[in-house]
Amino acid sequence: MAKLYFHYATMNAGKTTMLLQASYNYRERGMSTMLFVAGHYRKDGAGHIASRIGLEADAEMFRDGDDLFARVAEHHRHTTTHCVFIDEAQFLADEQVWQLARIADRLDIPVMCYGLRTDFQGKLFTGSRALLAIADELREVRTICRCGRKATMVVRLGPDGKVAKEGEQVAIGKDVYVSLCRRHWEEEMGRWRAEDLIGFTGAE
Repeated sequence: MAKLYFHYATMNAGKTTMLLQASYNYRERGMSTMLFVAGHYRKDGAGHIASRIGLEADAEMFRDGDDLFARVAEHHRHTTTHCVFIDEAQFLADEQVWQLARIADRLDIPVMCYGLRTDFQGKLFTGSRALLAIADELREVRTICRCGRKATMVVRLGPDGKVAKEGEQVAIGKDVYVSLCRRHWEEEMGRWRAEDLIGFTGAE
C-alpha cells in the first residue's frame, strides 16, 4: 500500500539531494516519476530542482489553489506514475496535503515530500504542519549546528549580516539562512542570555 512521506529538516541538510537521488533510482529501473517544486516565488514559468552539490532535474510547479490530485491523476492516465516527489513541501496548502494523501490512498502511488519544518521564528509552515499531522511516515534529515549538536532551527541573516528577528516568513536566497541547535537559536534570537543562569544551582 502506497504511503505519504514527509522528510523534514533545516536548511542545507541535503533534502533536495535525497529527493533527486531517490527519483533517479526509480528512473534507473525504468519507472516514471513526477517532480513538483513550489512556484510561489519563481518569476519564470519553468520548474527546476537543483541541489547544492550539482544534482538537478526539471519539475512541475505548484502554487496556491492547484489541485495536485487532479494533475497527478491526469498524468497517470497517460503515463503510469510510480512515485510523486514534492520539493519545498512547506509551501503546500492544507488541502494540497490532503490531495497528496489521496494520491497515495486512491491511486496507490507513493508521495515523497521534502521540506522545512519551521521558519526563522520557530513557527511551523502551513504545509509542514499538515504533513506532520497526516503523513504516514515522518523522517528527519539531520544536519549540525556550529557547536556540533543536531540543528533543528534556522536564523535569517539580514543584508547587514545580523540575525533578523522579525519580517516576512519567506525571503528568497538560501544563503541568508543558518541552521542552529535550539540552544544557539535562542541566543541568536535574543531569547536567552548566559547571565540568566546566575543564581541557579551549579551555575557560576
